Amino acid sequence: MTRAQRIRGLLALAIVALSLYVAMSVPVHLGLDLRGGTQIVLETRPTADDDAGPDTVDRTVEVLRGRVDALGVAEPTIVRSGSDRIVVELPGVQDPAEAAEVLGRTARLSFHHVLGTAPDADATEAAAGPRPDQSRPPVLPDESGQLLRLDAAVMTGKDVEKAAARFDAQSGAGWHVTVEFKDAGRDRWAALTGEAACRPAGDPARRVAIVLDDRIVSSPQVDPSVRCGAGIGGGSTQINGAFDDGEARELALLVNGGALPVPVETVEERTVGPTLGAQAITASLWAAAVGSTLTALFVIAVYRLLGALAAVALLCYGLISYAALAALGATLTLPGLAGFVLAIGMAVDANVLVFERAREEYAAHHRPTPRSALAAGFRNALSAIADSNITTLIAAGLLFLLASGPVRGFGVTLGIGVLASMVSALVITRALADLAVSRPGLRRRPHLTGIAHTGAVRDRLARGNPRLMRHPRRWLAASAAALVLAGAGIALRGLDFGIEFTGGRQVEYATATPVDPDRARAALADAGFPHAVVQTSGENRLTVRTGQLTTAQANAVGAAVGDLTSRADELRDETIGPSLGKELRRGALIALAVALGAQLVYLAVRFRLLLGTAAVAALAHDVVILVGVFAWLGKPVDGVFLAALLTVIGYSVNDSVVVFDRLRELTRHADKKRETPFRDIAGRALQQTLPRTVNTGTGAALILTALAGFGGDSLTDFALALLIGLAVGTYSSMFTATPLAVVLQERRR
Repeated sequence: MTRAQRIRGLLALAIVALSLYVAMSVPVHLGLDLRGGTQIVLETRPTADDDAGPDTVDRTVEVLRGRVDALGVAEPTIVRSGSDRIVVELPGVQDPAEAAEVLGRTARLSFHHVLGTAPDADATEAAAGPRPDQSRPPVLPDESGQLLRLDAAVMTGKDVEKAAARFDAQSGAGWHVTVEFKDAGRDRWAALTGEAACRPAGDPARRVAIVLDDRIVSSPQVDPSVRCGAGIGGGSTQINGAFDDGEARELALLVNGGALPVPVETVEERTVGPTLGAQAITASLWAAAVGSTLTALFVIAVYRLLGALAAVALLCYGLISYAALAALGATLTLPGLAGFVLAIGMAVDANVLVFERAREEYAAHHRPTPRSALAAGFRNALSAIADSNITTLIAAGLLFLLASGPVRGFGVTLGIGVLASMVSALVITRALADLAVSRPGLRRRPHLTGIAHTGAVRDRLARGNPRLMRHPRRWLAASAAALVLAGAGIALRGLDFGIEFTGGRQVEYATATPVDPDRARAALADAGFPHAVVQTSGENRLTVRTGQLTTAQANAVGAAVGDLTSRADELRDETIGPSLGKELRRGALIALAVALGAQLVYLAVRFRLLLGTAAVAALAHDVVILVGVFAWLGKPVDGVFLAALLTVIGYSVNDSVVVFDRLRELTRHADKKRETPFRDIAGRALQQTLPRTVNTGTGAALILTALAGFGGDSLTDFALALLIGLAVGTYSSMFTATPLAVVLQERRR
């Protein structure tokens, strides 16, 4: 065994051991659909400046979403209920009271000149709070209790770029909050401190008051070194207030999240049950077990011994991904669980790429040992693995940085999956394979390894020798026809947006006896409401959340619930807003657009702009067709569909990159003297990568079929979307991206 092999083996062992330790010691947070959580009902209070109308409530929802994200709660549900209430559901929150307090803080931040101290007689005025005719009281107590008279606010929280909690042990400042200002805020801060610096040292008017919710949290003297009129440059300051770590982090969270447009009051706080029942979770686990087993058996049947080792590496991949999710404190929802299971099938891809390249090396160069062929396979497949995964990581990183809510959570899951799959294939699979192919017995019986033959798909292609790119425009015509058909579905049938996008109606019932939510879901499905969200809330209470209802439909819902118990009294019937609000949708679209642009730039650098354009065009083709098929089928476009769509986008780019990587390699080695036509080179690239495409697609299709068959109603649409995306993505990488690259290349000549 060489030194490199020993290092890989030890590294693989260390990664698996660490992942096992984390998985056993750190629990994964389960989402609202799997576990339930805490429900907090907030009510907006109008002020003299705002009447708490629908637009104001919607802005409040977006600020609350930012605060929830900063609290570290992933996959929350935040919806507007009625005209003035907001329902916040938080999975796995340890201290609901603290969460409610943070969410309810108005967080109005402002910066003031200090005019001077105030006599004790003004204490009554300070305690009375803001007067109706002004936004801030003229007198407030500072940190020590001394009364200060303040000028009008010069700056507000809108001037702040970001805030962060810091600990400084050397200067004795302890926990504090650093604040950085935006462009205009920098100038205002310099002017504010420059004016205060004109006062003599020790004068109260040399102080600057930082006020949060009508309370001075810090009122430092401007340092004597600051010149009059010049002020403090650099655009930042520090808030000191004898904070502990929790208070400093909470203050930074509130400043970053921004102020609520109107005050809110917590009117209710209770525990709610999961939105999916135990039957759905059990069915999904069965689907995961069956799908993973079928995928492992397929890989073993195709690649024999190396396939068995890849199956072991895939189990390690699942362990690594689970441990990473637990370590990062991510929240696992049912679509996330399904995507996690699907990623196990997709992680086969890197192994398939290596094994197929090893087969080519063994057949083309008559390698004397499987070991040398395998080493060449890893070496030659590295660029395709790296390029396909880096493009996906770019998308995952930008989704995390620019999006919020479930889209941001998907970026985390996607990034973890990509990194774990690379570790699984390039470290664990290789360590196991190196150990196996070094055995003397395999040198005498190389057929047992699975790479000493070309495989059924490659043999058929060699016998038929199809010229796949003989007529590239015909393939593009077929793709154009599919796009027209999909577009017609969107235009004629429209999209059935789920309640996450459109909002709907929420009805709460008090029942005479506890109702099994699984039975309630089945009864509502029979009554014509298969996508109703059912939750238990408190004792003998049941909440049903649906789309918009007519009076007859609302009566049907009530009758279905009433049939399950001797009495069901309607406690509340309110219109609710979308949980995926305008800001979240806009942020998701911006993140996707930037991610696609970044992928195009990367592909243009790694390949050529021509190939990058073809890959992104194929991706857009896949998205339109998937949405169009759902329009024709009348399936709901909801949060689950959004997760499936993002998965398809990642898969589509992956597939195209693998083909273009081989195209680049063949172009580099083409005989310049014979001037081989580009379409012939592209056809050979397709033919050589087709075995990998078929085997990877089959492995993913097996696990998706298991999800569709065993996953129950909650996962059927998710699995269907991914099956459609898998088929369309496979087709487009071969017969949309590649023909488009051929046509664009020939037009340039």
